[in-house]
Amino acid sequence: MPRQGALLTQPNAGKNRMLAPDRGVHEWYRFVLSYPPHLVREYLERFEVSRGSLVLDPFCGTGTTLVECKKLGIPSVGIEANPMAAYASRVKTDWSPEPKAFVEHANAVADATEVRLAAEGLSEAIFARRFALSRVALRSLPAEMNALLLKGSISPLPLHKTLVLLDVLEELRDDRFWDHERLALARALVESISNLHFGPEVGVGKPKVDAPVVSTWLGLVHQMASDLTLLCEVSYAPADVLQVDARSLSGVLKAQSIDAVITSPPYPNEKDYTRTTRLESVILGFLRSKAELRQFKKGLVCSNTRTVYVDDKDDRWIANHLEINQIASRIEARRVELGKTSGFERLYPRVTKLYFGGMTRHLSELRRALRPGAQLAYVVGDQASYLRVLIRTGKLIGEIAHSLGYEVMGTDLFRTRLATATREQLREEVLLLRWPGAAKESQASSVAEARAKYRTKRKLVGKRRRV
Repeated sequence: MPRQGALLTQPNAGKNRMLAPDRGVHEWYRFVLSYPPHLVREYLERFEVSRGSLVLDPFCGTGTTLVECKKLGIPSVGIEANPMAAYASRVKTDWSPEPKAFVEHANAVADATEVRLAAEGLSEAIFARRFALSRVALRSLPAEMNALLLKGSISPLPLHKTLVLLDVLEELRDDRFWDHERLALARALVESISNLHFGPEVGVGKPKVDAPVVSTWLGLVHQMASDLTLLCEVSYAPADVLQVDARSLSGVLKAQSIDAVITSPPYPNEKDYTRTTRLESVILGFLRSKAELRQFKKGLVCSNTRTVYVDDKDDRWIANHLEINQIASRIEARRVELGKTSGFERLYPRVTKLYFGGMTRHLSELRRALRPGAQLAYVVGDQASYLRVLIRTGKLIGEIAHSLGYEVMGTDLFRTRLATATREQLREEVLLLRWPGAAKESQASSVAEARAKYRTKRKLVGKRRRV
């Protein structure tokens, strides 16, 4: 029988916080709600993953699983549709820059940028007081790119200084350090230069007239170099990052190559994950137009109303899943009861179906890449974002996985959190699966098909009787 409700050590009590010894590399650039490195280590140990194994993170985000595997000398591969996050994962698993040369180049870039800003009457030492005496025309982003940003994300003067720094980086470009220097700037933008705040949703705080750009960036580069110095003696292990849709894995991963999966997919809620990385994605040139943003969103598992498109058909994958369809019906009934009529609220039932349909597609496609006996850990959370109708995400994904031939080994409670709207305790848990192999898959698929046909037949019989 599957194990239910097993606890990780201390399910709350800062379980999601990063331990001080883990900060190296992981903090180069990181999502606010990323799961911690020690969680990855716990499942690598439990799954008895060795250096001869291959670990997959199909929703790798900013690379927590990949970095931890690399530190332990375990080969890994990540799948990520977000171009900024995929870039961050690639950089964080590239430990090739020689630290001393890296710092020397960054110092040269910083000096050249300071000289250029000083010529414009700008200086980080004096900050914006001196800018009042300057007649320099501040640079800005092209209108189409600026339209992609949250209004007020970054003030005019810090943006100008950032764009000057980017120009100097391009002019003094050294391919050995180019990506690492740009990632340091992405982190500086989010943490210090911009007006953004995360709590956990991304928002815009009080505008900063000015902010230290060059010095903040240079400090983060020095931190990177310090981490790289400490990693010199770490055993090398390859880590590949593929920028693709986690629902379209055919031909991307080698058949029967994956020994373990440790990941956290998006949850069904109203969190637009593309907004979290929007500022740095635009400034670094990963997103330049609404058309590119739309294409990016269409490559994600639909988990919020801002990623719903007319031609989405993932809901067909769960057409016969009774509980998911009942949840969607409850959400719609609740909407009608409350008199909610906005376009977003009308989409809640559809998002719910698209989300679980997308996860079904993902798990279905993943089977070909898994070795028999492969073990999987999915960090997922309950949600009540859609008009307070409770969605037990882990339970439902477990049922979907079982219908596709996976063995559900149980769930571990990771932590509990308070629902904003209802103040109800929601579970965030680790769903544990095992892939038994293709023979079991065929058997399970046949059973699932037979059950689906039986349910359809019963519905038809019921309709005839009513007639």
